[in-house]
Amino acid sequence: MNPSDVSRLLLDLWKDLHDVRVLWQLAVLGAGIVLAWWLNRLVKPRLASADDALKITLGGLQRLLFPLTVLAVVLVGRVALKHWHSVNLLNVAVPLLTALAIVRVVVYALRRVFSPGGWLRNSERMISWTVWLGFAIYITGLAPEFIKFLDDTGFNIGKQHVSLLLILQAALVVGITLLSALWAGSAVESRLMGADNLDMNLRAVLSKLTRALLTVAALLIALPAVGLDLTLLSVFGGALGVGLGFGLQKIASNYISGFIILMDRSVSLGDMITVDRFAGRVSKITARYVVLSGLDGTETLVPNDTLVTSPVVNNSYSDPKVRAAVTVQIDYRSDVDSALRIMEDAARKQSRVLREPGPAALVRQLGENGIDLELGFWIEDPQLGWGKLRSDMLRDILAGFRSNGIRMPEPKSEVRVQEAPRAP
Repeated sequence: MNPSDVSRLLLDLWKDLHDVRVLWQLAVLGAGIVLAWWLNRLVKPRLASADDALKITLGGLQRLLFPLTVLAVVLVGRVALKHWHSVNLLNVAVPLLTALAIVRVVVYALRRVFSPGGWLRNSERMISWTVWLGFAIYITGLAPEFIKFLDDTGFNIGKQHVSLLLILQAALVVGITLLSALWAGSAVESRLMGADNLDMNLRAVLSKLTRALLTVAALLIALPAVGLDLTLLSVFGGALGVGLGFGLQKIASNYISGFIILMDRSVSLGDMITVDRFAGRVSKITARYVVLSGLDGTETLVPNDTLVTSPVVNNSYSDPKVRAAVTVQIDYRSDVDSALRIMEDAARKQSRVLREPGPAALVRQLGENGIDLELGFWIEDPQLGWGKLRSDMLRDILAGFRSNGIRMPEPKSEVRVQEAPRAP
């Protein structure tokens, strides 16, 4: 469409707006909007009850449903009405709805692939403005001149002329291909994570491998599409190898260690581990680090290389049960057997304490001020913490000691005053 055609389209549209027959075009637009609203009502309940994999498909369909439905109705109405009168309003609505569909699908793909953040909102805003600016350039007839300007502006690399148009086309092709690959990887990852019949580590390995392979395939498809020779990648691969040998070896070690951890199943999601003075529950395993969620709410990012090269205390490696102990001290004049029985009864009252193996109280040592007793018990949910469980248990023990006359030793201090020798 040349500039004169676009200018004539805008003038004809202005004339149509003053003609009563424009109501037919408005009726077509209204029918498309009503149909899109009705289809959206049908999809929305299914989206709420769908699983993760189906929710990705239905979520994208719901965002495209409105512009594509209205666009289909407009195209059919334009074919039907153009035999009787002009359809300039519908001609303008077609690129408008197309731009709206592009904005919605790109924004939805970004939200599915990347985590929420300020940069994501800024990217969505920039993409929206870019699409709408392109629509404005097209509808005003400036597209041919703008494309020619981009093609003429550039620089030379050897015998190759690199224009702004070529750079923008390359960025668009690579961006769309990578975004599609990451979107597909996210969908595959959601499906794999929902497969309960597979081991959690195996699911994590397959999802990361799938995303990596899709990314590499996207680059291999996009680079030739923009005219880049793949033989140049051999030079880049050599440079990358040198970089890995010097400055990037630690990063490469972390990535390789991440796959080793997932493959040998030494650490899994939900395990309670202690490594390098940090303890917590493994809440996330990435390609570079492992996230440990502490019982106090803090999160520690431990590099994968540390988990491979350092000793790791895994409380849930072969058995999730963990033993804990509570110590108290009683007076030498108290009944030891009654105290041991009260301590075991206090442990049995707690719902988190396992019945098998059951709690056991014993005499730990005969101290200077009293008898040290220890209550050992087992739990299978250490990720819930120890503080409240110990507090409830000690309160029950204290109440039982008071009701049975069992005393705890009071600290004693002995002070001796010696007289100074008298002077002769």
